[in-house]
Amino acid sequence: MRVRVAVDALGGDREPAEIVAGALAAAADDVRPIIYGPADLDTHGLEHVVTQGIVEMDDKPADAVRNKQDSSLVRAVRAVGDGQADAIVSAGNTGAVLAASLLHVRRLPGVFRPGIAVVIPTDHGPCVLIDAGATADAKPEHLLQFGHMGSIFAQEVLGIERPRVSLLSIGEEPEKGNQLTLEAHALLAASSLRFAGNTEGRTLLEGETDVIVCDGFTGNVALKTLEGTVRSLLIALRAEIVETARGKVGGFLIRPAAARLRTRLDPETTGGGYLLGLRGLVVIAHGSSSRFAIENAVRMAALGIDHDVVGRMREALPERVVESARSSNPSGTTRG
Repeated sequence: MRVRVAVDALGGDREPAEIVAGALAAAADDVRPIIYGPADLDTHGLEHVVTQGIVEMDDKPADAVRNKQDSSLVRAVRAVGDGQADAIVSAGNTGAVLAASLLHVRRLPGVFRPGIAVVIPTDHGPCVLIDAGATADAKPEHLLQFGHMGSIFAQEVLGIERPRVSLLSIGEEPEKGNQLTLEAHALLAASSLRFAGNTEGRTLLEGETDVIVCDGFTGNVALKTLEGTVRSLLIALRAEIVETARGKVGGFLIRPAAARLRTRLDPETTGGGYLLGLRGLVVIAHGSSSRFAIENAVRMAALGIDHDVVGRMREALPERVVESARSSNPSGTTRG
């Protein structure tokens, strides 16, 4: 089966030509990128759906989705909901992608809020961080569901048999954190998840857990801080290597190892994150994505279809959703 991936050509901080170049690089016998963008865009032979309008990064999400229905972002998301594409990749306004997805793709039954799941490379293999920016103002029951969704993703897609789930907080002790993390800790501890307690930001790359749960605001700050730190360290290392002749010799000797490290830690290698909890596959890429990142995001979307991420969520999530609803609201009424 050839996976159809709708690509928002106007999403992100770079020129549309950069997005198209990434999609073109990802095209293969089993991957069919479909470009959504203006009529004058050179798509180099890729299938092209002509759109009008652009969702800007500073647009209010709900207003953008309502008033710019023919924009590249909204049309690309709608293609998944209408069955014209199997997945969508956008580096555009995250809030608008979320709003358009809720309207056109819709949530899986019983899901309170979708969460962005990002795979983080650690010393002991991949780890899932959820939520990386979809729900900034989360409730404790949302974090409980993020734990279930992240656990299912780690088990079904990453192949981790019994994923350890941890809550991102300011200390390992159960009593550390704000009101949200304290209440979420109690729900997670009482759940059927393999809850390992709190974890701190300084251990994100150490691999002491398999799923890191947090609200979208905290997750987005943590992820961008991590990415910025890694980028700065790699730049500083390169500068030190070329400073002296001895450094250049040493740099030549460690170049293969340095290249492997850069590939493992560079967020563009992953390309983006899955927006879990929806009836279709949505991949949100970084706003600053280069053609390399877009290429990997398109391949990530195709991989998600191959692994049937949405189908596995649909199959495994229902009983977890019931547990989440009962834990957070004994009356059984789903809270949004």
